[in-house]
Amino acid sequence: MKLLALVVSLIGLAQTQDTGVHPEWPRWCGKVYKPEYPSFNPGGQTVEPARLADGPALHIQFKPRYSVYIESENEAEFIVNAAVSEWFGSKWPGLANPATAPPVVFTVNMVSNNNVLVSNHVQPGTTGNLFKFNLTSVQPSLEPYQVVLFGAPEAGSPNITVSSEFFYLPEKKSGSVTKIDNLHGGMLFRNSATKGQFQPILPYGFYAQCVGLFCEDDYQARIKAYSDLGLNGMVPLTPITRNPAAFAYMNTLPDMHYMYDLRDYFRNLSLVESQVTAVKDHENIYSYWGTDEPDGWQYPFNTTIAVTDLIHKLDPYHPVAVTLNCQNYYFGPYTRGFDFIMEDAYPIAINSTFSKWGTACNATYGDCGCDNCHGNVQDVPSRLDDLIQYEKWLGLWPKTKVHNPQSFHGEDYWFRDPTPAEEVVMNALAFNHHAKSIISWVWPTSDALAQIHGKYAKVVAQVPVRDFIVLSEAQPLPTKCNKVVDAAYWKYENQVLLNVVNGGYEPINRTVRVPLPDSIKPSSIKSVEWGNGTWALKDGTLRLGSIDAMSANMIILDL
Repeated sequence: MKLLALVVSLIGLAQTQDTGVHPEWPRWCGKVYKPEYPSFNPGGQTVEPARLADGPALHIQFKPRYSVYIESENEAEFIVNAAVSEWFGSKWPGLANPATAPPVVFTVNMVSNNNVLVSNHVQPGTTGNLFKFNLTSVQPSLEPYQVVLFGAPEAGSPNITVSSEFFYLPEKKSGSVTKIDNLHGGMLFRNSATKGQFQPILPYGFYAQCVGLFCEDDYQARIKAYSDLGLNGMVPLTPITRNPAAFAYMNTLPDMHYMYDLRDYFRNLSLVESQVTAVKDHENIYSYWGTDEPDGWQYPFNTTIAVTDLIHKLDPYHPVAVTLNCQNYYFGPYTRGFDFIMEDAYPIAINSTFSKWGTACNATYGDCGCDNCHGNVQDVPSRLDDLIQYEKWLGLWPKTKVHNPQSFHGEDYWFRDPTPAEEVVMNALAFNHHAKSIISWVWPTSDALAQIHGKYAKVVAQVPVRDFIVLSEAQPLPTKCNKVVDAAYWKYENQVLLNVVNGGYEPINRTVRVPLPDSIKPSSIKSVEWGNGTWALKDGTLRLGSIDAMSANMIILDL
């Protein structure tokens, strides 16, 4: 629970805790947490859907490659997935062997005038298929264009119809634009500093409190010192009306991207409108923080939908984020309408089984500061994996994920700060499990954590590592040496980024073979980006010498 920054009265909370069971009782993530109330099933769990009675089906989904296109762009792409699913889709011949099944012959048409944008085919069992189309005949608009995919085999039946939409926005004359890559999940950003060209960004930084930064007389020096650490992302926990000069100053720093905080206003749409109007044309804004932990507070679903609809209407040039706190409480409704999802599993130095409130913590009872956590760094990748699994079970297109690491202690939940080693490992694990940004709670933090975050950010948020993480997708690698060792790689152009993480408190005092897939044949080790492990590449086999406890090792390989 982020108690220290919420501007919400207890009376207001009681009036708005409308989802789940017993909304009149004090709850978190749908569960009561005080001993005078009985345990019950909170509901809201996302579970595996029933499997199709007639066997696997063809699940066609399609999206524009990027969340927005701009008038100066003449070409766009659709991504078409033709997955074989046990839960969703249409009957299709030959799915027992998708590689030889009849291809899907399809068109993508504009709903408004039936113009054909794409005419092509796709093979069942494949995903990530890209199809270009021309934008010169499309008029820029602040409203999304509705499109429909019509598909069938050459034989003519069965037929498949799937809907989607895309934004082709008028040219933006001032300020920034952010687009999300719907294929790999990364963000691209442009402003005057990028000379109008979209560049990959990996925002890395903190939620920053007013006290200690924006509310101080020397706020410029403090913001500059923050940036000089290597941190390139921030969520100011201060409205622009409090210190507009501080926001103006941030707009002058080419490597300082910020997410604008609307969490205290989202239930007052007139305030949301005034805030968005004030910042939407700023140089360095990259997104909005629409709502904080609506699942934890059990906010009514319509409040989060209303705020995303309004923000998108006022400013379609920037995405909107939500932070989820719960492990599994109404995931679908609480992420609906948002463009990317942040999770804030804070597992370090908690009592994961018994709470400060005097109750046990389990799936139906209690609040121990990290919902359904075990109290170790593995809770971070587990949470990200859960979110990805829920999207699959709900048949949703995966949204960009962001990790909010714990960089604090207190509130009688967290008995110490994470160590610098734990901090790096949690973030390294998050990257391995598809996080595309790191925004830590909360600044100011300890000097030790400020320094290690800055040091790590200078590696992962900058070229060359940044481009692997943003422009490609993490691929897991099996590790047999130890259950707390986690490895992944990213392939980009003719190189591979490899990240091996020991999430245990004991070193591994032997050489570990890193099992790369047969399709990855490294020719040499180009660079060591992080860690002090000893790497060796011989006859195509990659080995890592003894691995320190609670450590990450990252290298780039030439192919």
